[in-house]
Amino acid sequence: MKQSFFYGTVILIIAGAITKILGFLNRIVLSRIIGAEGMGLYQMVVPLLYFLITLATFGLPVAIAKQVAEADAARDPRLVRRFLALSLIVVTLLSLFICTLLLLLAQLIMSYLFTDPRAHVVLLAAIPVIPIASISAVLRGYFQGKKNMTPTAASQLLEQVVRMSCVVALAAPFMDRGVEYAAAGAVASIIAGELGGFLYILWQLKKGGSGSTPTFWSRSPVLAALQQNKESLRQLFSVSLPVTMSRLVGSVAYVLEPLLVPFALVLAGYQTVKATTLYGQFAGMAVPLLLFPTFLTYSLSISLVPAVAAAAYEKKTNLVHRRIYQAMRITLVIGAPCAVLLYVFAEPLCALLYDNAEVGVLLRAMAPFSIFLFFQAPLAAALQGLDLAKAVFRNTLVGAIAKTCVMFVATAQPGLGIHGTVIALNVGITLVTMLHFASLVKMIGFTIQLAEFGKIGAAMLAMGYTSWYMAVHWFSDAPVSGMLLICSAAGVLLYIVLLVAMRVLGKQDVQRIPWIGEQLALFFPRR
Repeated sequence: MKQSFFYGTVILIIAGAITKILGFLNRIVLSRIIGAEGMGLYQMVVPLLYFLITLATFGLPVAIAKQVAEADAARDPRLVRRFLALSLIVVTLLSLFICTLLLLLAQLIMSYLFTDPRAHVVLLAAIPVIPIASISAVLRGYFQGKKNMTPTAASQLLEQVVRMSCVVALAAPFMDRGVEYAAAGAVASIIAGELGGFLYILWQLKKGGSGSTPTFWSRSPVLAALQQNKESLRQLFSVSLPVTMSRLVGSVAYVLEPLLVPFALVLAGYQTVKATTLYGQFAGMAVPLLLFPTFLTYSLSISLVPAVAAAAYEKKTNLVHRRIYQAMRITLVIGAPCAVLLYVFAEPLCALLYDNAEVGVLLRAMAPFSIFLFFQAPLAAALQGLDLAKAVFRNTLVGAIAKTCVMFVATAQPGLGIHGTVIALNVGITLVTMLHFASLVKMIGFTIQLAEFGKIGAAMLAMGYTSWYMAVHWFSDAPVSGMLLICSAAGVLLYIVLLVAMRVLGKQDVQRIPWIGEQLALFFPRR
């Protein structure tokens, strides 16, 4: 079932919002079970795990989404099946090779890469995630190329529900054996969730075999792909290779982070256990809150690659510009209030969720830069859809080098410590986003309507001041949960009213919302 760009994006945003909420609740429960020290061990392994998944997928989810969208635009179903077959073969072989290598070298990796040897148990528990997540990612990319976002949205929801259902049962019982075994149990819940999502999307593929989704249950598509694989592989790899390089750069920086930060903190004068705890507060508590609203950017980037690729293939330049601008506009409209709330309520939010207000100090310092973070993924997706993945790689490399250098130097300063890590993260986010935007301006002459973005910024500032004023002057003695709920709701309501009053948000925008758009649009004027 093909869906419009806006419709598919909204489905992914709704599913992403629910998934993020469940995921964050899962993170809260996990942090309460295994504590900051356990979260530190967990966060030491998870970046390496995602780095290995990046290697195994080899950029093929993005590549297959782009190539399937173009093959669909050319009305060539045989080519669609060939791309799917080749992608699955390559990813399966790569993931099995990586898992075997990891099993053989796990002890060596632990000896040289991690300051805390207890992470070895957590790493071994994570190995089964690699093939399951990699194959699932390719299947999701296929459906995205077909402009059917429902399987991706539903599989992500199912994955998070299963993970959340298992985390207590798999983590809590092992606390008596040691925090490292509890962290390994938490990783096992990731395996359960990935397996649930994988089985669902596999079922969707089989169910669609008689319709527009090709069957992949006979051997003929695989044999056909193997017989005619040279040109198709070249087309896939022309996209997947620079995408992989970009992600590898980001993943290497992500993997280096749990190695560099605790080491730099030790150089700054902290004990090893304290350094692990501080890193747990930063990476396991503050950063997940910062990343919470990025379900929006993930949803937009998923929809944007095939949408831009198909429009560019059909040489519809105006449509390309319109879809990229739509994505940026949606990003700012939804991302702006998220950034405001994270900044204004950083400390009470962290005190409520983690029983640790110190984490809020780190979050507040990062919150203003979350706007740049929200824009980053849609801008990268637009460049990839336009066959400009090399520019994404170059920009990501520059940002990663700058971030890593600043991270080590600043964190090692006794006067900064973990706050130096925060500065480095802000530098990396801002630099990469600005470089992506500059690449789009240079390559296709992309522009934005500054007046409209200025109106959104004004509404954002008014919302922030109102929320802060209410919290400080009207609800300072109220329970934290009630204060957060009332002040946030009032701020968001004012934000929406201002957007409608300034004609940023109107009837035609609301009408496109799936299922309830027509009914809601009755209460909105035209822009």
